[in-house]
Formats: sequence, C-alpha cells, structure tokens
Amino acid sequence: MMRDMALSTAFTKLFGVQHPIALAPMGGSAGGALATAVSRGGGLGLLGGGYGDREWLARELPIVAGGGRPWGVGFLTWAAGVSAIEQALEYGPGAVMLSFGDPSPFVERIRAAGAAVIVQVTDLEEARRAVDLGADVIVAQGSEGGGHGARRGRATLPFVPVVVDLAAPVPVLAAGGIADGRGVAAALVLGAAGALIGTRFQATAEALVDPSIAEAIVRGRGEDTERSGVLDIARGARWQTTKYTARTLGHPYLDRWRGREAELAADSRARRAYQDDVARGDVPPLPVWAGEGVDLIDDLPPAADLVAALAAQADEALARAGRY
Repeated sequence: MMRDMALSTAFTKLFGVQHPIALAPMGGSAGGALATAVSRGGGLGLLGGGYGDREWLARELPIVAGGGRPWGVGFLTWAAGVSAIEQALEYGPGAVMLSFGDPSPFVERIRAAGAAVIVQVTDLEEARRAVDLGADVIVAQGSEGGGHGARRGRATLPFVPVVVDLAAPVPVLAAGGIADGRGVAAALVLGAAGALIGTRFQATAEALVDPSIAEAIVRGRGEDTERSGVLDIARGARWQTTKYTARTLGHPYLDRWRGREAELAADSRARRAYQDDVARGDVPPLPVWAGEGVDLIDDLPPAADLVAALAAQADEALARAGRY
C-alpha cells in the first residue's frame, strides 16, 4: 500500500507547502520559471536573486509572483544592496533567503514586509548569529554542496544535527550534496525540517542554464568536483576567497593554478588570459557549479515532476528505514 507522501514538518507548515523541499536560490539559474515549477510541484521555489541585478529581477520576479503558489527569493548578502531586496519585497514573497555575509541590515525590512527570513549558515558562529537575529528558518550548508560555501566547511551529515540542536525550535533545512529523495529522508532523520536542493534542480527543463552546463551535470561524477577559489580569482569575481570557495566540475584553470591562488591573484596577465580564453571559446564562460551528489543525476526532467519524485523516494526511504 502506498503511504501518504505529504511529509509534514515545521517547514511545510510555515509556508503551506506539501513537501519539505526547497529550491536553492542559485544566482541566475534559478529563474522565475524554475522557482514557479518547484512551487507548483509542492515545494518552495526560491528565485536566485544573487548579486541583486535589477534588470534580471524585473524580468524574473513577475513570473514567480504570478504563479499562485508560495515562493521566495534569495540573495548574496555581501553583494545585494537594500534596493534590490526592496524591489523583491514589492512582489510579496513568502520568504527572503540571505547567504554569505552579515544579514542583520536586511532582517527588519524583510520582516516588516511580512516575509519569513531564511538565513544560510556554514559554521556554528553564523548559526548562532542567525538565531540571535530571529531567523525563521536556518539553512545548514555542508561542504559537499555545489557552488559557493565555506572554505573550511563541515560535511552535511555531522553539521546538520549540530545546527538543529543549536537552533531549536527554529526549523533547519539541510543543504549540500542532496540530490535524491534518499538525501531528503536523511535530512529529516538528522532532525532537519526539510532539504534545500541546488545541483539536482540545475539539471531540469526550466533551469536558466546553457544546455552544455546541464549536459555536463548529467555526465558529471562526484569525484570530478573540486572546491577552490581559483575560478573566482581568474574571473575577477568579488568573492572573499579566503573564506568562501566554490565547488565545480573540473576546469583547465583549476589544473593550471591549483595550490597557487595567491600567485594567480597577483598576476593580472593571467587573469586577462582567462578572459581571452573565454572570448575564444577555449574555456566555458561560467564554471559548472556542481555538488558531490552529481552522480545521482542522469536526466533533465520538468522540475515539478522532480519534486514529486523526490518526495515519493523520500517517503519510501523513511518507510524502509522504519522496518529496521
């Protein structure tokens, strides 16, 4: 007999969603169509506001805001200004997620607009600060995750329960390396109220990524991923690479500059060479952000169908675990 696949948690109750699954607000690739599809599938779609590009937001916000389902938006706290967050708040999101940096300048504005405050943390100091700020939800990001995270981060499995204990009764979402329903089930067993999923949703029909990136994710393996600051330095990105690095699939510049980040940062000719290589098509214009769970991705489904499939697999995994 099939069980009821509506896994009720503090997270699903807070946002009125069916499944304890949230879309990671991946800058640029988590656009309005993807966020809407995740919400339509019963999860919480979070638009990837990233650096707070006003033109991009103006294009994508109306799409997700018009979807008729709970939704939110996420920003890089150190990069997005107050004006970008206020622009998003005009559309009435149910939540605003803040990652990487001090969220305190934005919390009261978000709360005053009636949106929940979600804060992503990568260590216990950040988790304590999020609790002190009164975050409504805390995302505990493990180092297996794709894209940016703590240079000296901790693995998802040991990190999540520590944050759950620290933050209680604030609901916690697990993030980092979760790419199927078994990972969602594991997050719930660890005490989390759900999972925030990124790489798996990059490989969907609605993701705003070049087809070559989606194909690379489908072909990728976990051992092909690497956490490094090299590509941010080469691209001239403004990330604080001493604290935050990025997990990506392999790249020629990783091989060329591995272990030589300081040398690369001091070499303006090398950084110009990177831009020249991009212009010639010798290297891709963007790194392929991918987490260690990339092995579990072998197709490009519609995101709404994926949410349902993840929830069904999580439900099955929990039922199986209950028989032991």
